[in-house]
Amino acid sequence: MMGSLVLSDLTLGYNGHPAVHHLSGVFEPGSMTAVVGPNGSGKSTLLKGITGILQPLGGRLERGSLKISQIAYLPQQAEIDRSFPISVMDTVALGLWHHLGVCRGMKKEHWEQARQALRSVGLEGFEGRAIGNLSAGQFQRVLFARLLLQDCPIILLDEPFTAIDARTTADLLEVVQRWHAENRTIIAVLHNFEQVRSHFPRTLMIAREPIGWGKTEEVLTPENLQRARQMSEAWDESAAACRRSAP
Repeated sequence: MMGSLVLSDLTLGYNGHPAVHHLSGVFEPGSMTAVVGPNGSGKSTLLKGITGILQPLGGRLERGSLKISQIAYLPQQAEIDRSFPISVMDTVALGLWHHLGVCRGMKKEHWEQARQALRSVGLEGFEGRAIGNLSAGQFQRVLFARLLLQDCPIILLDEPFTAIDARTTADLLEVVQRWHAENRTIIAVLHNFEQVRSHFPRTLMIAREPIGWGKTEEVLTPENLQRARQMSEAWDESAAACRRSAP
């Protein structure tokens, strides 16, 4: 089905060491899911697996008819080099790269789409500014404007509201809600449980291994949170990927 992501006993990791273990489930088309868990529990690793940045160590990740170019991915701000001398407008316009390719140039209507995206996130008039001169909140608005231009059915957000001001968070949550209303599939790594409870109908809790996946009120419980902390604290970073025997 278009937009479905099916995980079957999925294990992801680095240099042969697992960071996400034996995860099975489905991100249904149009679903809006928060991914939560302790620090170092594999949340960002999962998003990188969905985008194809990481290949599975075990199990399967099935995207159906989806192409990688149909998955929009917003990494953590700490992973983005803002020292490169590029303007706000050019950064936003990069969202059209998959539509235009490397040979087609930007036309008048494309620049207007970029300006409209900036207006949508409250940054009209910022077109010529260098991204290195923006606040964290302003830069996150720029990245959301770029996502708007990508126009993908699946959107992955890695800690999108960390270290930004409350006004920006509220504005960007409205953008996420609009995406959800358009039946896009949203998967967001979050730490603020109140945001999760207020805005995300479904939650996946992991601590290297799955703790719970389903309706937020059924997953985000004190018992599951305690179990996630215990599993995270007991994890052996040097352990090899384990193999489950066939039934």
